[in-house]
Amino acid sequence: MPSRERVDEFIAVVESGDHVGAIERYYTEDASMQENAAPPRLGRDLLVAHEKAALSRMSSVDSKCLSSVVEGDRVAIHWNFVLTEKSGKVRRFDEIALQEWQGDRIFRERFFYDPATIGG
Repeated sequence: MPSRERVDEFIAVVESGDHVGAIERYYTEDASMQENAAPPRLGRDLLVAHEKAALSRMSSVDSKCLSSVVEGDRVAIHWNFVLTEKSGKVRRFDEIALQEWQGDRIFRERFFYDPATIGG
């Protein structure tokens, strides 16, 4: 079960813009991420590759934690993102991330958001 301090460290890394580093340092090797009802992506290496690909399309990403709850092995984080594409288009969206931790690392994560707010 993660400590409040460990979750706050994770949030600070994401807010600093080091999204790839957050996955490398805070996720288990066999972690999964799932976008809404899409099939989950499995394995930290795939998660890192997916994040790098997504970030390569952006000129900037501003990530802000609005609130977070730690309840045993379960963590909920309310994120606000401002994504600026290389074309200059800006997308803003709110996301809830529900996480399941094993010890001090994230094992499973599912994101909930309205895809229409970030769609093309």
